[in-house]
Amino acid sequence: MAGNLRILWLVAIILLLSPSVGSSQEHDTEVISDISGNYNFISADDTLGLLEEEGKLKGYIEVMQGEEESDAVLSYDIVSGTRKHDHVEFRTNIIHRTFYRFSGKVERGSGHGPNEPDYLHLYGMLEIVTVRSDKTEESIERKFLVFKSTGTSEPDTN
Repeated sequence: MAGNLRILWLVAIILLLSPSVGSSQEHDTEVISDISGNYNFISADDTLGLLEEEGKLKGYIEVMQGEEESDAVLSYDIVSGTRKHDHVEFRTNIIHRTFYRFSGKVERGSGHGPNEPDYLHLYGMLEIVTVRSDKTEESIERKFLVFKSTGTSEPDTN
């Protein structure tokens, strides 16, 4: 009986100390050094471009407009943005009384390298904020979304 108990303890210790074979924890513990790049935004034609510099985010969101609109693309600049570890936040400027706010996290996707599509995911709460004409009241539409990187290099931030 004592021999069986020793064998069980030995097996338990080996299992605890050995790395998991084929574990997906590799992505969970991997440090993401830079999230700069382009991401799909709300629709396939929309783009989120980010440039990270020392935890600060710059960039833009390009939103395609319908044929009935006067502008083909609305380009919202990111006016404030930060990243601390895996937490990401940004806010855009206002165009036609609308702006975007995002708060979420970054994680590795299924792509194998930074230049491949779906290398990174930004996931979290996107708020589409419409400011009323008197600027004292806001209408907020909230969506939980995942933005996948498109595999392109650093965005052009003008």
